[in-house]
Amino acid sequence: MTDQAVDPGGVGLLRDAPDEGRFLGRKRELKELRADIERAGLDTLSGRKAPRARVLLIAGGPGSGRTSLAVALVHQVAGDYPDGVLRVRLSEPDGTRVPVGRAARELLDALETPAPAGAAEDELGEALRTALNGRRVLLLLDDAADAEQVDALLPDNPDCLAVAVSSGPLTGIADVRPCTLGGLDTKSAVEVLSRFTGSVRVTVDPRAAERLAEQCQGQPAALVLAGGWLAARPQAAVADLARQLHTDPGRGTVVSRVLRLVHASLPASAARTLRLLSLAPAGLVDPHTAAALAGCSVESARATLDRFVAHGLLHPAGSAPSQYEVPRCLHPLLAALAEEHERPAELQLARARMLERTVRLLQSCRAITETDSAKAREKLLEMPRSLRFPSPRAAADWLRLRRPALLASARLAVADGELDTLARRLMSQLVRAMVAHFGTQAAASDLYDVHGLVLDVAERRNLPRERAAALLNLGDLDARTGRTGDALARYRAALDAGREANDPYATGRAMESVGGAHLELGDYDRAADWFGRALAERLARGEREEAARLYGRIGAAHTYAGRYGEALRDWRAAVAGHRRYGDVAAQARALSELARVQEYAGRPDESLRTCREAVEWARRAEDTRLQAALHLRLADSFERGGDPASAALHRDTAGRMLAEEDQDEESAPEPGANTCEIRSTPAED
Repeated sequence: MTDQAVDPGGVGLLRDAPDEGRFLGRKRELKELRADIERAGLDTLSGRKAPRARVLLIAGGPGSGRTSLAVALVHQVAGDYPDGVLRVRLSEPDGTRVPVGRAARELLDALETPAPAGAAEDELGEALRTALNGRRVLLLLDDAADAEQVDALLPDNPDCLAVAVSSGPLTGIADVRPCTLGGLDTKSAVEVLSRFTGSVRVTVDPRAAERLAEQCQGQPAALVLAGGWLAARPQAAVADLARQLHTDPGRGTVVSRVLRLVHASLPASAARTLRLLSLAPAGLVDPHTAAALAGCSVESARATLDRFVAHGLLHPAGSAPSQYEVPRCLHPLLAALAEEHERPAELQLARARMLERTVRLLQSCRAITETDSAKAREKLLEMPRSLRFPSPRAAADWLRLRRPALLASARLAVADGELDTLARRLMSQLVRAMVAHFGTQAAASDLYDVHGLVLDVAERRNLPRERAAALLNLGDLDARTGRTGDALARYRAALDAGREANDPYATGRAMESVGGAHLELGDYDRAADWFGRALAERLARGEREEAARLYGRIGAAHTYAGRYGEALRDWRAAVAGHRRYGDVAAQARALSELARVQEYAGRPDESLRTCREAVEWARRAEDTRLQAALHLRLADSFERGGDPASAALHRDTAGRMLAEEDQDEESAPEPGANTCEIRSTPAED
């Protein structure tokens, strides 16, 4: 029994049944935990209905097998919770507390109930409780740092059960059922050893095996490391290892003592790779990460990682091939070994190599989606074969699998503060890859977090241009989720940053966005004023095509305000601009809006002529849905004019067009999630 995790990605549904033969001991603890589930709580005994889910606590130090016990319990009782089992980790590998908002969002994603990007912690907690209301779900809250984390994630539903794993008590949560772990019993501890050594070496010297188990204090992690050491040395007797531990007791916990012995026995290159794995983001390792950290080839790193797995130093990360996890109990010990054996400059260089490799993988991941770009294909061919993906599907799978590690890389790089240039490149490529594969809408939550990190770096380094870009991106995401007031504040700050950087694009974009926010808030005068300022900027720079679009936005603001004369003037200017630059689709839409305003202004004949012209331009633009909408508008106009025959003809035409369009969409292959790219900080590809 080890402190192995089932879902190293951090959160997810536990679906597969465990290998019952791999879980040893803890029969008494399992029996007590199952009895605690059935036992009446304090509320029930007092005659009140329990207001929240019951909490079982499994407490123990790192390496005590607390997570394995929790997973074994979860799988035994999962059948009683038909709506699923959810698991989330509440601490980073280095012990840092995971924010409650992030944990709640991950649980919501696992429930396929995504929350708005950038939502506050309280809002996410409430959304989680709402999603769990009426469901019978089992929550495994692993590595809980404190009671506040657990309390914020508990559903207000007594039909749910929460199993919390922590190193100490959860003071403040009512009616917690604690189970404190010690060491394994001798029989189970010896069996853990025999799984690595084989039964022969234990059978020929059972006393030595019992002595070794006693020296490991029955701690599963220490027993696994000891068994791995023996497995790597088929000629060594169990007594040899017991003798070494007895003669060199060392300092620290028994797990740290056995790990130091294992580390000292490894070849120099393997020992260095092992201790540098403490730098792996989120404790997740693949051959590329290990190769970059150690400065070796990918194949060499792959072979080393496989040996580490065989000897209990790493765990497979789920069912994904060549994906591994550093055991949580070993992470701080490996970090201490790295600080002891590596100079600070070497550790920084290893981090830089890892970030650079990640950036190049993200470039490759995005470039493979640009199948129509000769430049992208050329860039791919210039990359080493080990960095290329065989297909867009393989790249998307890699991005989805490595998502927790990639986001952790960005957070760690920003927190480090010494590698900001690499951090900016990493975040830029991460945003582009996510948009290319998942679309802006699907990746909005992750993009919000990444743009927030970009803003942190830009403010720390006093980079006004990048600060403006990050604020614009965050404002766009706020606006999409209905937080228009927050978006307006972001856009105003972006305008100040753009002016400070003397960046005309950011300044004009921010002005237009401020106008759009005012339009959404119903302040049409301010909206028209800000659109006018943005228009003046575009005209001053000779950007006539963008100016034509802005004329339309000003016309829309005047239309909403009921100033139809000014709206007609601006929509005519928009039509003329689009016609001048040959944008047929935009011209058709502008004519459509012009016809609408003419109708509002009481000019039915002009509206009819403009609408017919718009139909012709929509036909040239092959915009079937716009044509259908215009035909419906013509039908309404003819009905008001007393011509029902013409109205019926236009309605039939619109219906036929929409039916054909829907049929084409059903037979067409599914398009990408979103082709709109969210702008990020500029960086070289």
